[in-house]
Amino acid sequence: MSGYDVLVIGEPMIELTSTDPLDAAVTFRLSFSGDALNAAAAAAAAGARTALLTRVGDDPLGRRLLERIAELGVEPIVRLDPAAPTGAYLSGADPTGQAEFVYLRRGSAASRLSPDDLDPDLLATTSCLLVSGITAALSASATETVLAAASAVAAAGGAVVYDPNFRPRLTTPAAALDVLERVAPHAALVTPSCPGDAEPLLGTADPGEAAERVRAAGARAAAVTMGADGVLLLTGAPEPTIVPPVRPDRVVDQTGAGDALAGTAAARLALGDPVEVAVALGTAAAALSLAGEGGTGRVPTLAETRAALSRVRPAGD
Repeated sequence: MSGYDVLVIGEPMIELTSTDPLDAAVTFRLSFSGDALNAAAAAAAAGARTALLTRVGDDPLGRRLLERIAELGVEPIVRLDPAAPTGAYLSGADPTGQAEFVYLRRGSAASRLSPDDLDPDLLATTSCLLVSGITAALSASATETVLAAASAVAAAGGAVVYDPNFRPRLTTPAAALDVLERVAPHAALVTPSCPGDAEPLLGTADPGEAAERVRAAGARAAAVTMGADGVLLLTGAPEPTIVPPVRPDRVVDQTGAGDALAGTAAARLALGDPVEVAVALGTAAAALSLAGEGGTGRVPTLAETRAALSRVRPAGD
């Protein structure tokens, strides 16, 4: 089915989390996460008709994952792969954002994504495509999938949102920068973190400089996330805008906060909001997501996100 507001391409994953450190953990909670699923869930919650294009293993956990995608209000566009497993990771609870993750994703079904999985009619009728550096880093064929999808959606007049989401276990700074520079000319919005993405990919720990370098690569807007300091947004205006942080209700786990921002922003861009509003709502959704365990443990509704933002920005601002 075509005509989605937001199409996410990437790898949803089996998530095994413990409230104890991994070196002492015995009991784990089974759920599902991964940057693509987290972002798709956020986009759906923000009001967008959302689809997730991926591959998963043709096994019981893969089928449970499909059920979870649907529960989150996301349409799965999925190829069941009998020759490869669904990717997985283990983690302890992460209130500080510093926890170690153990990934079991080498040779996963999603790493076998290829441009052959792309439906031209689907891309031509997508309002906003959301892709990430994690997806591009899964394999050479996944890289080509991201690049082909971004080019096709932009050529058809759709928006592209790109989250660099650099992971040194998956790729090198040079390879990640190459993908960013090839996607940026198609992108309505790029959302690098600072310093996590900015230092290795853009050679700077200064959010303003990072935003300028993303814009120079061709992106129409750069939203540089700065953790507790909010987001620096640079568009075509002479000066950047600082989107202030939203105080979270509580902090349980920082997993997926950046995905929540990207997914919410993509949804609101697809539905016609200006980029400033889309990023502000994304910032609020990211803050609220910190109260849940795992990447989709707390997915705020649009009403909740608007209410949280209103506590920072009074109505009319």
